Amino acid sequence: MASKGPTQPPWTKPTSSATLPSLNIYNSLTRRKDPFVPIDPSGKNVTFYACGPTPYDDSHLGHAKNYVSIDIVRRILKDYFGFNVKFVMNSTNIDDKIIIRARQQFFLARFKEQQGDPKGPVTDAVKETARLALKQFAQKNLELLPEDLLTDQYSSALDKAYGTDAEQVALATKIADGSAATVNPKLKGHIKTARAAVEVVHGPGNLNLSDFYDKVDDILLPYLDAKYKTELDSSDYTIFSKLTEKYENRFFEDMGRLNVLYPDVLIKVTEVVPEIVDFVQKIIDNGFAYATSDGVWFDTDAFEKAGHPYARLEPWNKTDQELLADGEGSLAQTDTKKSVSHFALWKASKPGEPAWDSPWGAGRPGWHIECSVMASKEFGAAMDLHAGGVDLRFPHHDNELAQSEAYYAAGASGGNVQWVNYFIHTGHLSIAGMKMSKSLKNFTTIREALERPEWTPRTMRICFLQGAWAEGAEISEELIKQTAAWEKTMNNFFLKSLDVARSALSTTSARPGDPDQKLLNALEKAKTDLDAALCDSFDTATVMSTLAGLVNEYNVVTGVQPQTVLTLARWVTRIVTILGLDAEGDLADENRVGWSGLEIPEAAKPYVHPASNLRDQVRSIAKSGSLDYTTIEKSADATSAPTSSNQSSQPYVQVLQDFQGQVKKLAHDQAPAKDLLALCDKLRDVSLWDLGIYLEDRDHLGEKSAMIRPLDRSLVIERAEREQIAAAKAKAKAEKEAKAAEAEKALREKAKISHVEMYKTDEYSEWDKDGLPTKDSKGEEVTKNKKKKLVKDWEKQKKLHEEYLKSQ
Repeated sequence: MASKGPTQPPWTKPTSSATLPSLNIYNSLTRRKDPFVPIDPSGKNVTFYACGPTPYDDSHLGHAKNYVSIDIVRRILKDYFGFNVKFVMNSTNIDDKIIIRARQQFFLARFKEQQGDPKGPVTDAVKETARLALKQFAQKNLELLPEDLLTDQYSSALDKAYGTDAEQVALATKIADGSAATVNPKLKGHIKTARAAVEVVHGPGNLNLSDFYDKVDDILLPYLDAKYKTELDSSDYTIFSKLTEKYENRFFEDMGRLNVLYPDVLIKVTEVVPEIVDFVQKIIDNGFAYATSDGVWFDTDAFEKAGHPYARLEPWNKTDQELLADGEGSLAQTDTKKSVSHFALWKASKPGEPAWDSPWGAGRPGWHIECSVMASKEFGAAMDLHAGGVDLRFPHHDNELAQSEAYYAAGASGGNVQWVNYFIHTGHLSIAGMKMSKSLKNFTTIREALERPEWTPRTMRICFLQGAWAEGAEISEELIKQTAAWEKTMNNFFLKSLDVARSALSTTSARPGDPDQKLLNALEKAKTDLDAALCDSFDTATVMSTLAGLVNEYNVVTGVQPQTVLTLARWVTRIVTILGLDAEGDLADENRVGWSGLEIPEAAKPYVHPASNLRDQVRSIAKSGSLDYTTIEKSADATSAPTSSNQSSQPYVQVLQDFQGQVKKLAHDQAPAKDLLALCDKLRDVSLWDLGIYLEDRDHLGEKSAMIRPLDRSLVIERAEREQIAAAKAKAKAEKEAKAAEAEKALREKAKISHVEMYKTDEYSEWDKDGLPTKDSKGEEVTKNKKKKLVKDWEKQKKLHEEYLKSQ
């Protein structure tokens, strides 16, 4: 990353006498890769803080990118480099978005409850409320619409002002005089919301309340909140905690599915409000903050005047009014602070907002102070690592730094204090070049994504591992294909390795110059390359290509001993486990091979293995060219499996019994080889496929037995693609045959017409004895050129008709 400006003052490089790995981390404080040196003198313990989510809605793929990336860094520090990592995360912050969303949800739920049965009809009162809500929504968000529109005028007014197709509306707000537009990426969502409401507010009255709400919820939420928010008791926190607890629980459920480790310490802001008050008071006492009627403000001018740097992460943005306003939320327009760059440490609560007692009156913490206090509670005056999304660098993290260092400074004349040594900021996830965001409504939730065939918890993590944690990523077809290809490569390698592990292992040592030594040399190189990549600021993209490269080396080497294969597989297994790609991975098990999802169910094994062995024998005999029906029948009789009353085993028992019976019948009937092979294909492609199991034939590899494996996403997709291609070919063939048949039919019908009669139409008025026209409909002679063409077509018809007569 290129530096955008000088760092002031120079970063204070930590020192330690401990032996440390040569790990360099890209540090947002210095905008370069710095050697990682923990604060702990022993070099073993690492303090790591991450900003938690703002839990007012379900987490989206952008959250997945952020928290999976942080989890990957945490796992590498802990499981690869061997540090003792204490990971702390905050939760349930008292954010303006949460306060507003909680109130909105509360008032909407109350409104719906008051209206009665959701399956009941839409009343005039409900429609009138929705009409007023639409008017308020339009006035706030759709400034090109006239203010006094009637309900039935909204649709045409939206078309005129913003275009008829909401999906094609430019992401900009038009200026009335037609001059250059200012960017407003939320406009598309506002137009969509308004159109949905207009559809039912002005539409037919045959909807029930539930269906009506589906269209108008987004306009009712802000309207009801604005109307009733002053009614709330500011000391009743349950309205807000109900929302945050719900979505915090859902967030950690999502993180659990993505195999993101739970924090070692999770702190809720509501648990540390007294500590926040004390923290703010000390900053005031140190001379870096002052109180007004709106709350308490951090004085960036006094802080800098005392020799402390402000906006160390993004000094070029310290005067950016838009970012400053975004950081202040509801207090962005206040006139009580001394400078626009000063930011809130404590906010006087307004009606409808939660409030706690403080020396400055009833209020609530500012956004930035929350993290400072929670992190300081666990780590004190300094920590090693602080993580968050790249959008938090300014003002959030810059303000965290300033107020924390102001707190720990020994008064206004005190020396500089470095509160965080390494800031790591994860890049955004984008769609069509735009950051994924709840406020933009351009997001897919993690839950929605994991219901789609292209995403699993593992593929999502693989996707993020293929790029740098500090860089943005854009979801594209190419990235999804690249992810699927990598996963398939590893799946196949692990399946082969497990197959080897089940076989009798040779203990012969590899000798220099043989295939084993070549592969072991490749393993040592991969270890060196991977270590260099992880030391280079956790370069997981290189790690992923290194793993794939080693597996590809194995795929092209023949005659490798089983022990060599397992040596490779165990190392690869360890690395993918460190990267969090196996929720069931156990780093303590040094003999573990592969990741979860490669084995068929235990209930299936006693029956699928015998069925597969019998199939292998039948296929071998059927393809040999010399059918030995007696041997086939004996093999079927010799195939056995334990009896089981376990209900989960019954589908597999049935498959085995059916296959045995069908093999014996075909052998008894001395069926041709093609029927035996078709039966074997049916076992693979239908009977076991439908139970989630696949038999992978390996004839082309010289293997006589099929590999037994569970169905995975790549197999399902590949089969679907093959079926689509086959269906397309069949359709094209059928259309071609139908077209040919139609042409043949038309030709037969044409052949029935006599060449003598073919031209006797209204187009002509006279003909010769052979039926050739001599004059057109106006009585004029047919021209020579015209007659030549008529004669040519007449001769073709004569031949066609005479052949028809012969066939009759």
